Amino acid sequence: MNQTDIFAASAVRLQMTDSIELTIQSLLAYGATHEHWGIAWSGGKDSSATLTLITWLLDTGRVPRPKTLTVFYADTRQELPPLAISAQQIMDELRERGIQVEVVTAPMDKRFMVYILGRGVPPPNNNTLRWCTRQIKIDPMQHALEQRLAQLDGQVLMITGVRQGESAIRDQRIEMSCSKDGAECGQGWYQQVLPNAKGLRGRLATLAPLLHWRVCHVWEWLRHWAPQDEFGDWSTAAIAEAYGGDEAEEINARTGCTGCPLVDTDMALDNILLNPQWAYLAPLKRIKPLWRELRKPEHRLRKAGLEILKSGKQAANPQRMGPLTFEARLMGLETILGVQAEINAAAHALRRPVVDLINDEEEARIRELIALETWPDGWDGDEPIATTIMDTVYANGAVQPRLFSEGDK
Repeated sequence: MNQTDIFAASAVRLQMTDSIELTIQSLLAYGATHEHWGIAWSGGKDSSATLTLITWLLDTGRVPRPKTLTVFYADTRQELPPLAISAQQIMDELRERGIQVEVVTAPMDKRFMVYILGRGVPPPNNNTLRWCTRQIKIDPMQHALEQRLAQLDGQVLMITGVRQGESAIRDQRIEMSCSKDGAECGQGWYQQVLPNAKGLRGRLATLAPLLHWRVCHVWEWLRHWAPQDEFGDWSTAAIAEAYGGDEAEEINARTGCTGCPLVDTDMALDNILLNPQWAYLAPLKRIKPLWRELRKPEHRLRKAGLEILKSGKQAANPQRMGPLTFEARLMGLETILGVQAEINAAAHALRRPVVDLINDEEEARIRELIALETWPDGWDGDEPIATTIMDTVYANGAVQPRLFSEGDK
């Protein structure tokens, strides 16, 4: 007796050629209605696969070329060195093809290192102060898009590397949980608006042509297909190495900023250091402990009591800890410069790529901000060190006197 397998339909998995064909279909369906395309590229695995695949499809005529194509590379100045190096190589390859590449970087005073070590803002954390992603990536990208739109007529199609995996496609259609703009979902192949971008509304559509790709296809493209001459001769193999090489898919490492304060362990960096050719980057492991050290009370100021904000309202968190002292900032700067110098000395000896954690311009600006005695908004530097013993002040204004003075033993 033959028994019907009710899971057979969903068990049929997309092959690499199927995934590419569905990507072509999405580009043909939506790309033709936009004369101008942009590609948002972070240098990571999904956006790099999207970028190189689409360029190959355009070069080979499988997809008609738009009137203009602009690649926006989000340079946070915090990328893991192998990813940053690979991104630079890919940018060279794009420019050789005549494709316009715009490197998008945060303004000097809002760059990660300058903001912390120059302005004195504490390193970000997941609970009360997660400022980094928006400031060094999202806001600069939005500004770059607004500038590009001002130069063009009509709508622009912005292509992203958003990927949901094979579960996103069933019965040859995108199947998600909500509907938007007549599409199957709010984060499907096509949207007519870029969220949270007031200056771009009505002018910018977004497309995620690799939405349906399985992660194994991303690795297959980056490691084996894209580096071949017939698929573009791209410098993408190093990206897979940064994620763990042959074990990248199994490790499933998240890559982020070098020494990211928001994760418990530097899994991606640890994987990179397992490769002998990148072992000289080991001093980067000292960055995460530095950020943790700088969040301690002995390196920061604290509000002494109730605080009235510019809005006239009372702050909800009296006696909150705040910015870094000048001594802490200089200590942090010297630590990062020491890591950079140690790595680059080894790099020169081994004839390997150097790192650029803080460049000369950024160092000069950090020292200038310290010399100018710069404090973040709402702070004037007269506040006590956060370790100072004080009466406890509550949000309702009540005060609990301290039980002991600093001289008590």
